[in-house]
Amino acid sequence: MRKTKLSADDSGDPELEISKPKAWAAGLPSLTESIPRALREMGPERSVKTLLAMNQKDGFDCMSCAWPDPPHRKTAEFCENGAKAVSWEADPLKVPDTFWAEHSVKDLQGRTEYWLGQQGRLVRPVYKPAGKDHYQPISWDNAFGIIARELNALESPDEATFYTSGRTSNEAAFEYQLFARAYGTNNLPDCSNMCHESTGKAMGETIGVGKCAISYQDFAKADLIIIMGQNPGTCHPRMLTALEEAKEAGASIVAINPLPEAGLINFKNPQRPRGLVGSGTDLADQFLQIRLAGDMALLQALSKRVLEAEAAAPGAVLDHKFLAEHCQGLEELKAHLAKLDESEVLAATGLRSEEIDESAERYLRADKVIITWAMGLTQHKKAVPTIREIVNLLLLRGNIGKPGAGPSPIRGHSNVQGDRTMGIWEQMPPAFLDKLQQEFGFDPPRRNGYDAVQSIQAMRDGKLKVFMAVGGNLVNAVSDTAVAQSAMQKMKLSVQVSTKLNRSHAFTGEQALVLPTLGRSEIDVQASGPQFVTVEDTVCAVHASAGRLEPISDMVLSEVAIISRLARAVLGDRYGIDWAGFEANYDSLREHIGHVCKGCEDYNQKVRQEGGFVLPHPPRDSRTFPTSTGKAMLTVNELGTIEVPPGRLLLQSVRAHDQFNTTIYSLNDRYRGVKKGRHVLFVNPEDLKELGIEDGSFVDIYSEYQDSSEERVLRQFRVIAYPTAKGCVCAYFPEANVLVSLESTAEESNTPVSKSVIVRLEPVAAPETATAGVR
Repeated sequence: MRKTKLSADDSGDPELEISKPKAWAAGLPSLTESIPRALREMGPERSVKTLLAMNQKDGFDCMSCAWPDPPHRKTAEFCENGAKAVSWEADPLKVPDTFWAEHSVKDLQGRTEYWLGQQGRLVRPVYKPAGKDHYQPISWDNAFGIIARELNALESPDEATFYTSGRTSNEAAFEYQLFARAYGTNNLPDCSNMCHESTGKAMGETIGVGKCAISYQDFAKADLIIIMGQNPGTCHPRMLTALEEAKEAGASIVAINPLPEAGLINFKNPQRPRGLVGSGTDLADQFLQIRLAGDMALLQALSKRVLEAEAAAPGAVLDHKFLAEHCQGLEELKAHLAKLDESEVLAATGLRSEEIDESAERYLRADKVIITWAMGLTQHKKAVPTIREIVNLLLLRGNIGKPGAGPSPIRGHSNVQGDRTMGIWEQMPPAFLDKLQQEFGFDPPRRNGYDAVQSIQAMRDGKLKVFMAVGGNLVNAVSDTAVAQSAMQKMKLSVQVSTKLNRSHAFTGEQALVLPTLGRSEIDVQASGPQFVTVEDTVCAVHASAGRLEPISDMVLSEVAIISRLARAVLGDRYGIDWAGFEANYDSLREHIGHVCKGCEDYNQKVRQEGGFVLPHPPRDSRTFPTSTGKAMLTVNELGTIEVPPGRLLLQSVRAHDQFNTTIYSLNDRYRGVKKGRHVLFVNPEDLKELGIEDGSFVDIYSEYQDSSEERVLRQFRVIAYPTAKGCVCAYFPEANVLVSLESTAEESNTPVSKSVIVRLEPVAAPETATAGVR
């Protein structure tokens, strides 16, 4: 069991090791990396209790990705990164009271995200008073009193913003939005604003539901699976098992990505003998190495080829019955795509016509097609129209509302989709607010609130005074890191509900509170007895989750308890809401959820069914489309391309393999061949040659925006020659966030544009350590 903490400056970069990237994912290393880590960090007993209960029907939901559970669970229903996530959360090492006297806030600002996360679990509330540079232990009652004092002193409830991440349960999310709206604001930003907001916007407009339109079983029923802008081997490794099952059932797979990720090439299933000692399963039948931001052009080119095939064989290609009964906009789309310039497509995508032809032929041969994507598509300026083009391509041949077919956005955080279902959104529709008013007897605010980017802008501009976060690490997750840090420091009060330290605890308001909370793996006992919570996965399945470990400390409260006590301190008996009853018995919260949230009728009963239940999804279930017209919408989208000046490159941020969002498990990225460091830039060898930069040398990375004279720079990053698409480079998230302007967001969704940043490289001498900043 780990008992020691890392040294202060354990960034690892002076010992950086580079090797060839891997051509396969998982296999024996997934076991040798995860199981020893679990034993080392949790010990044998805690490891057995957690790993064998994770993702089981009577266990707890993995706290990392939102990948759905299969109908028939294996004994070990977890992946390598899930094991790392629970090892990180269930770490028995505690942050001692002496830590806060030893480490000032300024000192914490100089620590890496990795170092902060390795200090152990937070076990008691701490408070940084105004004018002081140290947190100090504080009682729960005093902590809630400080929050109540500051919130009730604001001139308007809209001077506060209430952030949350996907780590919250449905019960906590529902209670949190209820508290914020009873307090008087719709300022409810969440991590969806930074990931799949573009998806929700595009799918909501075109098919009426912004969620995945397939089930887990549909993967094995598909003829063709198109994977766009995602790296399942790292971000949701259990997806590889579903892809392997699909291949065995006869599916073809097309991978579209700027990087040749190991998890899209070959999968060695560690739960099968051949995955441990054999050659594994080749996954992608075709790999399209597309340039960043070229996906929209590719999708339009594919749809144009489908329409041309129909023109060559009238009545034999398009699903005319489906289009006539359920869709509108076909003629407008035909006219628009007829004018598509092939040379513009090839320039935008970096592909050859023959490659696009092959993909089109695969699509035309397939009767059932799934298109699945993640943040490689959602974090571009034209993200929303790009996803509308996915819907166009699927609708042309009726690939929605039938087994083995449909659009499948993959959510990256375990309950981020459930948060939205429960009302965590700054612009919930009037129907939800009406239900809330009917249920609780108060009129919720009707004006839209701030999203994540708008919240940082409002902090920067002096429009917010109090920031509260249940989970998450907004300062380090959002774009324009230095601006976000400075904006948070303008707050009168910042409050973080967390299990472990992160960078958002180091950049605080004048006053700051850190409130420790239970993890998913821990037993939650309240006045009525042991409690369970519920979560929603990426395919709209809702199920129960109950921890197995004794809480890390008797001073730690559940999220539901924290929100209940906060609401009582701030609101008192206003509106007669039974906050104390919510804390005592979560069934009372679920009764209200059943009355307010769409598709959640009889919630208490449904979640007690084995395996839970699946929320209704009209396009998937019955080919009905709750859009403004009652039809699925084929849309016309003007192609937008990025003009990259000579000598410049296009940068995207990516996760390392030993990472989940901003949580860093180690300084290694096994699949990409990086060990003991993160300050690296992956560059195509041809680009290095053209720029006159040597592999292994160091550069400063500057981002360039036409509308801004301010330069953002990442200093002293080591260059790695890597087989990324020509003209495209990548660096790790969240380090690269410093290069993304806060004002650079996707059209219509306001999601940070982190996947297409114009940069220039300037060679520098090799450093002792790497730093980042804005000048």
